[in-house]
Amino acid sequence: MIAGVFFLVAALYATVGHGGASGYLAVMALAGFEPAAMKPTALVLNVVVSLIGTVIFVRAGHFAWRLFWPFAVVAAPCAYLGGGWQLSAEVFRWLVAAVLLFAAGRLLIPAALGAEVRRPSGWVIVLVGASIGFISGLIGVGGGIFLTPLILFFRWAEPKTAAAVSAPFILVNSAAGLLGHVGSLGQLPASWPWLVVAATAGGLLGSRWGSRVARPAQLRPALALVLLVAVVKLVIT
Repeated sequence: MIAGVFFLVAALYATVGHGGASGYLAVMALAGFEPAAMKPTALVLNVVVSLIGTVIFVRAGHFAWRLFWPFAVVAAPCAYLGGGWQLSAEVFRWLVAAVLLFAAGRLLIPAALGAEVRRPSGWVIVLVGASIGFISGLIGVGGGIFLTPLILFFRWAEPKTAAAVSAPFILVNSAAGLLGHVGSLGQLPASWPWLVVAATAGGLLGSRWGSRVARPAQLRPALALVLLVAVVKLVIT
């Protein structure tokens, strides 16, 4: 059952170039996974799904190297540092709850469209990249839930370009975070191979759909509701 839900999460997130970490964390929180297993599981699945999204979105012609590499260069080492931090279960729960709440709120707010696209300045790239990278490594996400909204809000790129940039950004951050916390791989649940298979299938489906004609707006409120329920569970348990 959990593998089936992970398939749906991966498929939905992949439509916008995301790896799905916040969704996996929400599902694991609702299913009562041990906190020690949540971070490495989310990162492993993020690497798999974001790699698929990177290949498919780049091949579809939406990728913008000049927007991707400055953020990635700054964020990756910070994600590695964040991944190496050991948090208590209590602190981890509250940080995950905060990130899920942010993700839910972002899903309920439509992106502003129509303004002229402009490139971010150097100091903005350093500040945003470093912050997203460290937080991502700390809690086990790839940072797409932070980067994509910023790209769209400040009009640094069009939506599909934002997805094509977010996918490799998430891949680099997730891999760096996992390397910084590589010892946690021993905490992966016994079912992790099935979760990888489910996420791979969902990532393939979602990325192909999203890189072409996807309009996942109708599903965003439902996903936001799931995230909010997970936040409540994390806070009260």
